[in-house]
Amino acid sequence: MAYADQQMSGNRIVAIIIVALIHVALGYALITGLAYNAVQQVVERVTTIDIEEPPPPEEEPPPPPENVPDTPPPPVAPPPPINIAPAPPPIRTQTTIPPPAPPQLVIPPPAPPAPPPPPSQARGASPKGQAGWARRIQSNYPRRAEREGIEGNVGVTITVGTDGRVASCRVSNSSGSSDLDQAACDGMTRYARYEPALNAAGNPIQDTVSTTIVYRLN
Repeated sequence: MAYADQQMSGNRIVAIIIVALIHVALGYALITGLAYNAVQQVVERVTTIDIEEPPPPEEEPPPPPENVPDTPPPPVAPPPPINIAPAPPPIRTQTTIPPPAPPQLVIPPPAPPAPPPPPSQARGASPKGQAGWARRIQSNYPRRAEREGIEGNVGVTITVGTDGRVASCRVSNSSGSSDLDQAACDGMTRYARYEPALNAAGNPIQDTVSTTIVYRLN
């Protein structure tokens, strides 16, 4: 179809050129005085040219389909698995509770000062009527020591009971004479009297006293 159009256009251009040349020739003939009839005949011949369009070319039949061997369709790969991530664990928000305020320290007012304790009545045992019982112990001079003229000092340690009497006696410093040592403890146990010792509250308690008995001949 495009080839026919190009051929028809070419014929038209040729015709147009020929017509233009004819007009130029007519003009020239008129000017030069050529015979009008000759020009008219030429014009009629030229103008009566019948341009026949060539018949359109027959359409070519479509080519037969090629014998394509039956091939199985390419395997279709399954879509890759979609990893669905598990939902994240819920976020637990914990409310931070501030620690309780420390208890208010209440300082009680100072207690009134305690009354001073009563004065202590503690005391040790003290001799009672020592001059009298000391003479009695001296008067009981051991007979054998007196005959032999033995003198000496006997140191004794006694325990004074709560009643002021001597509860026990032992010789702490011997005179060298067993008669004088024994006579000293016997005399203290029989004749000696003491004011008993007292504790801080004034109650009588036992006490230990050391003393010396002197034996002298007149």
